[in-house]
Amino acid sequence: MAVSKSSSGKQQNDRDQEYHKKSEPLIPGLPDEIAELCLLHLPYPYQSLARSVCCSWNRTITDPGFLLSRRSLSLSLPYLFVFAFHNSTARIQWQAFDPRSGRWFILPPMPCPKSVFPPGFACTSIPRQGQLYVLGGMRSDTQTSINTTVVYTTSTNQWSIASPMVTPRSFFAAGNVNGKIIAVGGSGAEYNDSITSVECYDTRKDTWEHVAKMRVGLARYDSAVVGSKLYVTEGWTWPFLFSPRGSIYDLENDTWQEMKDGMKEGWTGVSVVVGDRLFVISEYGDCPMKVYVPDRDAWQYVGGDKFPREAMQRPFAVSGVEGRIYVVSSGLNVAIGTPIEGQNSELIAKWEVVAAPKGFHDFSPLSCQVLYA
Repeated sequence: MAVSKSSSGKQQNDRDQEYHKKSEPLIPGLPDEIAELCLLHLPYPYQSLARSVCCSWNRTITDPGFLLSRRSLSLSLPYLFVFAFHNSTARIQWQAFDPRSGRWFILPPMPCPKSVFPPGFACTSIPRQGQLYVLGGMRSDTQTSINTTVVYTTSTNQWSIASPMVTPRSFFAAGNVNGKIIAVGGSGAEYNDSITSVECYDTRKDTWEHVAKMRVGLARYDSAVVGSKLYVTEGWTWPFLFSPRGSIYDLENDTWQEMKDGMKEGWTGVSVVVGDRLFVISEYGDCPMKVYVPDRDAWQYVGGDKFPREAMQRPFAVSGVEGRIYVVSSGLNVAIGTPIEGQNSELIAKWEVVAAPKGFHDFSPLSCQVLYA
């Protein structure tokens, strides 16, 4: 079939435009190598704006090699990503906090069903890869659990849909163990359907598979990853009639074992791991902070400054990075704690509070994750 001159001319014009886009300099007057180095030093929150400047900037910043270059030059910095919901409307929102400047940045809307029950999700992350994982959840219109896997990537500032979990679940625990995402227990297809199944997600293959089950389902879930083990407990719950249960998952051996009595009895709040130390911000009284001492199977109160209870109202979401503990409270105020060793090797903490913008005062945190970007 003959191709018309107008059609072939249009194709040639499109090819010429595409060639021009690829060949145009990143920054006029500078070699591309120098221009790319300038873009590499652009802070994460402004990269999404830079991508809209021109095609060549967008192509450069979204190239996988760009992220690798930032890592090799140690240009990626930790940011706190906070998942929160509006107390009146239940509207969910992700925002990123820059601990160096104290500034907040709103993320693009997360793809999910319109009617969801915010606390039903489980969140975890792979910090150095700049990836955030939001798993499962519950539809509020049908009160049924869902099995979705939603991934946010800092290098593109975009959400994507990964392979779904094998089992729909909500109100469960999740953690990153050596780069593998583990989803534990929770409620099954129905709200009161407690499940003990556990799944492992391979981020490279984009596949989920079942691993060893828990021995018993829990009433609620808090979890922490120390080394290659995932610690899961229900903690003390009102009216404190029953001792909490807890289990430990060993990824290397694909086995579960019972949590020691001292650990589960003293797990009285939300947990955070800094280095190889497990801390708990207690959810009673003045919210004292404790650290777990494995050799004694006991919890020890952390001295120094008192937790800034006046500025920090429950619920809390906690994360830790580079020797600091970040606690996000109702209204999205952020308390930054620095535990250090004092005399007699006892831990003491220093706290400072960063007040959130007034526009966040009706938001409550569900999760906070650290990502490098």
